[in-house]
Amino acid sequence: MKERTFADIGRVEAIRLLFEGSAYTAFADTVHCSATGAGDSIASASRLLIEGTDFDLTYFPLEHLGYKAAVSVIGELLADLARPHTLSIVLGISAKLDFPQVQKLWKGVLSAAGKFGVKELALDLIPSHNGLSISVNASGIKSKITAVRQPAPKSKDLLCVSGPLGAAYLGLQVLENEKRNFEHSELNKDKLERYKMLVSAYLHPELPSNIVGELEDSEIYPSAGVFVTRGLSDALLRLCRSTSLGAKVYTDKIPFEGGSFDLGRELDLDPISAAMNGGDDLRLLFTVPILKMEKFRHDFQTFDIIGHLALPEAGCSLVTPEGAELQVTAPGWNTNQDY
Repeated sequence: MKERTFADIGRVEAIRLLFEGSAYTAFADTVHCSATGAGDSIASASRLLIEGTDFDLTYFPLEHLGYKAAVSVIGELLADLARPHTLSIVLGISAKLDFPQVQKLWKGVLSAAGKFGVKELALDLIPSHNGLSISVNASGIKSKITAVRQPAPKSKDLLCVSGPLGAAYLGLQVLENEKRNFEHSELNKDKLERYKMLVSAYLHPELPSNIVGELEDSEIYPSAGVFVTRGLSDALLRLCRSTSLGAKVYTDKIPFEGGSFDLGRELDLDPISAAMNGGDDLRLLFTVPILKMEKFRHDFQTFDIIGHLALPEAGCSLVTPEGAELQVTAPGWNTNQDY
């Protein structure tokens, strides 16, 4: 049976078919996010992903790509303690992708939207002459209760991260390495299986889907939150800038996925450097008041406590087991300027 093409279907019918059978209404040209209660506020996030820069279709399954694209902005809302409400996607589709491939991509978007409770979903399709591009915009609602009960950040607030760091970067190195090997010989399936958790961290990152509700139920209100997307260093510098405080992270407290150090030795990569500057981990980093430490540890065991906020004059530092404090730097930041 001949595969359906965009030329045969047309843009409008393609959008209708992509929404067919889902919980969402097709042709939502605009999506609306309205506060549900007096004092509630709206948070938003957006991102553009470009083929060849943000992803490689040689090894990136389209369904996983759609899921990751949605999560890459939904995570920003969760870090702000906002419940996702709307998701708007614009796909720039190149000639090498046809309707069945776009269906796979859209299936991943629908999966993420359903998992994180998105209420409204919009889609547009446009032609692209430079490969696939994915523009994603999300908005969510932060309740007045959370905003009122959220304390101001203070020195000694705990730095808590939602999962292993550096895994996505290391997983990407496995995929890139095997892509080069495949061009000359054959795919090393044993290696992909051995490091499947690292590869999965890059291709299909996971976030706690109901974290906002769970924090509210536990009556734990983080004083601040950032979404880790470009490595821990960048996230820490953003956190220090937004709180006007310093931060200390302890290298022996950073969580790593199993196999990180084995792969690091194999590829001559430092897992700590991967965690600090690797990027694409898509993790939540919250600052939690120290008086809530025991309850947080009990109720949120998937999070790791990796350090704490500090006085502004302490700066942003990485503390080694020997007690040495190394200044945190990150690509894109001018270390001669205040964060």
